[in-house]
Amino acid sequence: MMEHYPAFIVIVPFLFAFVVSGVAWIKKELCFPLTLVGLGLSAWFSVCLLRQVATTGVLKYRMGGWETPWGIGYHVDYLNGLVVTVVTVLAFINLIATRKNVTEETPEKEGAFYSLYLLFIVGLTGILLTGDLFNLYVLLEVASLTSYALIGMGSGRAPMSSLNYLFVGTVGGCFYLLGVGYLYIMTGSLNMADVATLLPKLYNSNAIVMAFIFCMVGASIKMAFFPLHMWLPNAYGFAPTAAGSLIAPLMTKVMVYVLIRLILTVFSVDFAFVVMKMGDPMVWMSSLAIVAGAVFALSQKNLKRMFCYIIVSEIGYMMGGAWLGNNAGMTGAILHILNDAIMTLCLFLCAGSIYYRTHGLELDRLKGLFLKMPVTMACFVASALSIIGVPPTCGFFSKWYLISGGLQAGQYGFVAALLFSSLVNVVLFFRVIEISYYGDFETHHGHGSSPAVVMESPASMLVPLLIVSIGLVVVGLYTGSIVNHLIAPILMQHGF
Repeated sequence: MMEHYPAFIVIVPFLFAFVVSGVAWIKKELCFPLTLVGLGLSAWFSVCLLRQVATTGVLKYRMGGWETPWGIGYHVDYLNGLVVTVVTVLAFINLIATRKNVTEETPEKEGAFYSLYLLFIVGLTGILLTGDLFNLYVLLEVASLTSYALIGMGSGRAPMSSLNYLFVGTVGGCFYLLGVGYLYIMTGSLNMADVATLLPKLYNSNAIVMAFIFCMVGASIKMAFFPLHMWLPNAYGFAPTAAGSLIAPLMTKVMVYVLIRLILTVFSVDFAFVVMKMGDPMVWMSSLAIVAGAVFALSQKNLKRMFCYIIVSEIGYMMGGAWLGNNAGMTGAILHILNDAIMTLCLFLCAGSIYYRTHGLELDRLKGLFLKMPVTMACFVASALSIIGVPPTCGFFSKWYLISGGLQAGQYGFVAALLFSSLVNVVLFFRVIEISYYGDFETHHGHGSSPAVVMESPASMLVPLLIVSIGLVVVGLYTGSIVNHLIAPILMQHGF
């Protein structure tokens, strides 16, 4: 059974998605528990797979028994073993935490919502595990189409935001597919490992250069890398609570993984940094993304939209680290995929909890929340400290690696952008904390008004939120083990 873990991770939620879709017509109350079982099994198989890879090394799985490169193969190493575990576990936690949000915001569409939820995870896990370039595109579209539908289930401007996301996302997918097409024409193969062995003698080919550029542009659009980010704030900002807290922490991180995977496994480090010489310009673009995201976040009056622009800035962190071209930078980029997914989930779960009680996320509606929702706001402070980069939270350690990599590469502009972003985050979060703690002077200082009444979210929201908040510190404390046992081996294999 152990050898089939890579297939189970994808197939189990796929089958449960169909079951949930059918059961929704018979008994809607069963949709959530069935989704919980399907996603829980996928998360369990992911954890088991990571443990197996950490013990025995790289695992190769042939779908249908077909030998690669003729068949589709799943290739699991330390990198995607780690990321797929992060994706499935965080999606499982989010599912539990947002149960009441789904019931309140999409009461008539629960069956469709949970079926799409599972299919979205099918797409992401397939992207992470596959060793086939075209199969990656197919699963990328599965994840994209389900995310469009999940976002479109929201009210107000959500459908139009989803449509805009669909247009831009389709363009991104087409760029990636064009790149894959050029690679297939030149190599006659779609298997990543096979293509990697055939490419060195074709490095001077214009077709391979265009393939690399198209793949990079496609991945950059999908991850909302500045200035290709315009679809993200509205799409994530107007999405239903459960959809936003699922897609925002995971989709962009998976696309950063895709870009890193293409550089390391398909095109090679030598091609990206020596032949194409894209390191310096991409680091400067990443620095601009970090600064722009931070500045745009400052101007927001809505909590969730502020988080969306923080995501834009964080994407610059990971892109810049990957393009620094040294061990510390790439380590920081991979580590930040893990850390930022946890931090972003914590922020969006806090926003969901606040929205459940206040039905609004404008900053002026947050007054007095420290008295009304003390546990939620304590978790918010924990996530804020992590994004700012305060030890021992996980955000500090990935920033440390990124800054170290920037200094080693002589990219002082990138280091300055990281420090600037951290300072802006201090302003952003302490502004929210100030409003939430002090709030209305009369209410909190007894001038004729009654004191605030505690109205915390239900335990089903608070317990997962607390787990994620504690995880911010736990992951930080185990950073050394994660780097030494999971990240360092894959980088050493590729010459870092």
